[in-house]
Amino acid sequence: MQARKLLLALSGLALAASMSVQAQVKIGVIASSTGPTAFIGIPQKNAVALLPKKMGEYSIEYLVFDDASDPTQSVQITKKLLGEHKIDALIGPSGSPNSMGVLQVMAEAQTPMLAPVGTSAAVLPMDDKKRWVFKTHPNDDVISEGLVVAMTKRGVKTVGFIGRNDPYGENWYKTFAPMAQKAGIQIVANERYNQQDTSVTAQALKLIAAKPDAIMVAGVAADAALPHSQLVDSGYKGPIFQTHGAASGAFIKIGGKKVEGALIVGPLLAVPDEIPDSFVTKKVTLDFVNGYEKLVGARPPIFAAGTYDAGLLLTRAIPEAAKKGKPGTPEFRTALRDALETTKDMITSQGVVTMTATDHAGYDHRGRALITVKDGKFSLVKD
Repeated sequence: MQARKLLLALSGLALAASMSVQAQVKIGVIASSTGPTAFIGIPQKNAVALLPKKMGEYSIEYLVFDDASDPTQSVQITKKLLGEHKIDALIGPSGSPNSMGVLQVMAEAQTPMLAPVGTSAAVLPMDDKKRWVFKTHPNDDVISEGLVVAMTKRGVKTVGFIGRNDPYGENWYKTFAPMAQKAGIQIVANERYNQQDTSVTAQALKLIAAKPDAIMVAGVAADAALPHSQLVDSGYKGPIFQTHGAASGAFIKIGGKKVEGALIVGPLLAVPDEIPDSFVTKKVTLDFVNGYEKLVGARPPIFAAGTYDAGLLLTRAIPEAAKKGKPGTPEFRTALRDALETTKDMITSQGVVTMTATDHAGYDHRGRALITVKDGKFSLVKD
């Protein structure tokens, strides 16, 4: 009798262990926590600690890797996560070039990828590869619309453009140029710079020579401060606009007093103390900001929000996908992709998301704000 009881107990434990394994979802995370993109990757890696450890009845295992900011390593790690670890989804990699490099790998594996990147090129134009990718920052057109509105209110008729010489900068020009033209704003100069550049004086002088009413910079964090600072050093006195890529403490740290007065369209999480009660995103944004600050001792840059919001999207999608397949199976991954695509009116730290078959970013204008740099910190512009 005792032997039978022991056998039953052991069988029960084995069954429980089996169910526990079956109830686990594996999420790969690639964050460039070293190398030139570390200013993006470190906050993204930090945010993983804030992601839910359980979604529905399923426990979540996050497998975090550093690709050293190298697109080749991004691909190698992605293949390892898919082949050895059998992940159900990927968050990352950091940076637009790295993410663009793994699109085909994820599509071939038919596994969803949540890309915390700025460039819309990760999801547009939609095709068979990009249908497996979901972008966790607002698309450039959402931010560009806010910039054009702010320029129009300030009477801007001509603008000079300078952007990074990479997918981020190129996509920004392709997005901004037709929207500006439609609003009656003429682009009178168009320049590029590299992320590693230490001087853009020549480009700054060309921009100033075109005599624009305003200048727009499409850069990210610290490197967005370089053209801004050198425009000021070269004597430019007009308004300088920045994309949401500049909504980072590194922009202010590097630019110092020279970036005072910068006009940035970005997320409300950059100004958490000034979020109006009327904004539907306020609670979720503050939960994220306060959680990150408690964890790290500093407020989060926008890059961390991309990882955090990826977790929020998966929180809804994973239980839905589990109705059609078990984690670790192709059926589950396909169902997870489908569930992500049907996200509707979901409040995240950066805004409200509604995905469709043709829109895999889904952010609307809610959560977007015009901010400036005042006395060494971001401040909400009320206009």
